[in-house]
Amino acid sequence: MTTEQKVELVASAQDTYGLTLALAAVDLPKSTWYYNQRQRISYTAKYARLRPVLEQIALEHPEYGVPRTVVELREQYGLRVNHKVLRRLHRLWDLALLRTTRSPNPHPIRQVIKMAGDRVNLVAKLEKIEPFQVCYTDFTEILYDNGQRKAYFMPIIGHQCKVAYGWALSQSPNRDAARKAWTRAKVTLQTHGIEWHDMIMHHDQDSVYTSYDWTGLLLRQDQVRLSYALNGAKDNPFIESFFGRFKTEGHSRFLVANNLEELERIVTERVDYYNHSRRHSSLDYQTPSATLRQMRLNCQGADVLSVDSVDNLGQVTHPDHRTATTANPGRHQLA
Repeated sequence: MTTEQKVELVASAQDTYGLTLALAAVDLPKSTWYYNQRQRISYTAKYARLRPVLEQIALEHPEYGVPRTVVELREQYGLRVNHKVLRRLHRLWDLALLRTTRSPNPHPIRQVIKMAGDRVNLVAKLEKIEPFQVCYTDFTEILYDNGQRKAYFMPIIGHQCKVAYGWALSQSPNRDAARKAWTRAKVTLQTHGIEWHDMIMHHDQDSVYTSYDWTGLLLRQDQVRLSYALNGAKDNPFIESFFGRFKTEGHSRFLVANNLEELERIVTERVDYYNHSRRHSSLDYQTPSATLRQMRLNCQGADVLSVDSVDNLGQVTHPDHRTATTANPGRHQLA
């Protein structure tokens, strides 16, 4: 019997027989028991971000074991997790218990997405993407403190100009960070007289982006159309490409940050550099901010392309031309 098996037996028997008797029965030293308990806490803390996702998979697919869960994480969430790690987390978090029951009431928003199928990927349906029509977002990890800690970075990037309209940094991928990123993005858009109503926000099906908080804020309050990637990172290559460049170029700087406040200062500098100083080959070697200004000049005196807002996540409509007649915040000011 392995030490790990002995620890599991003691854990299951200690409430009934007491810790001392349980340890004696399997000939397990107390020091080994307490060491494994500390390791258990450390291990679960390390992978705490995976727990909501794994629990959701266990509820939606109770028939999935570790191999299928590995594929589900990779294909639907863009997460690559070793099967040995998953097997241990399943055991530590008792996910087998969740797999024996199904959720009687699926999340309504996820239910709509599932029923709509590929229609929820609005970007894929566009034959041509007009100026300021589409932006992309997602969360990514950034390592700091010499790689000992990590934070989550969420930018909102314009499709054609590639400007990071807004961003947020947090200790976990949560709704508060998403709201902060969008609030900052609206300030940028309003400053440049860019309409966000009927803009398309493309992202994956992370629980943050399918929450009532996010969908209520963007879809209903700000009239932004939501587009969902069906195959995780594969359906959001634009943001993944941005992450690759941003994290590679800033990696050494991020590592020297000792705390989240220092990391945020460094990320602020890197985003500013990205927007205003870094020349992009895909932008004819112009900066994103210079490209945005040129796009705004090109829009002077022209009709503004807009997309009808919809309440149903699955409904897809084609773009139509509509002239902006007001100069309210958040609308194009073309005059």
